[in-house]
Amino acid sequence: MLKIEVKPGESIERALKRYKRKYRNTKRLDEIRDRQEYTKKSVERRKTIKKAAYRQKYLLDQENI
Repeated sequence: MLKIEVKPGESIERALKRYKRKYRNTKRLDEIRDRQEYTKKSVERRKTIKKAAYRQKYLLDQENI
């Protein structure tokens, strides 16, 4: 469970924004979305390979800059 302590003088909106950011960083929502429907292992593997290729291309582009 995430706990956010509201600091003195901090608005509720700001504390809520911190909570949402912390929740997003836990990747819990992504896990819930993934479990909504079954994904075949071959599709999942393809997605992983595609993601790795993108990351590698991105890093190589960063080195060349």
